[in-house]
Amino acid sequence: LDLAAAVTITICDTKPVWIPTGIQGPVVHQGTPTAALLMGRSSAFMKGLEIAVGLFDPDYTGEIQIMAKTAFPLMVIPEGRRIAQLVPLPVLAEQAGKNLQERGSHGFGSTGGLALLTLGFGKRPVKNIVISLNGQ
Repeated sequence: LDLAAAVTITICDTKPVWIPTGIQGPVVHQGTPTAALLMGRSSAFMKGLEIAVGLFDPDYTGEIQIMAKTAFPLMVIPEGRRIAQLVPLPVLAEQAGKNLQERGSHGFGSTGGLALLTLGFGKRPVKNIVISLNGQ
């Protein structure tokens, strides 16, 4: 899913800037709120625009914004220019409990305790192999 600048932005120095997209969370994939990874498009990077990688939680409800910077100011990013992409992330593990706080529109910080991603042995891929030597 490509993301574009909702307004024309002029970057005047090498400090990071927020670029609004006009798109509100949560990210919904196949009818369910899901986490999503934000990353820059290669075309933006080739023009000297660096996009910070970001992770949006399934319960984020604020505007999805792009954090970007350039080493080559003065850079103008016109309204509608696609500069980033949003990749939905599948849920790989069941949540161990309720979040300690609800994300809402707050953009930085953790919404829960520590997480440990595991895969039970009963769910691992299994491949049967038959080994023979000299017909045995």
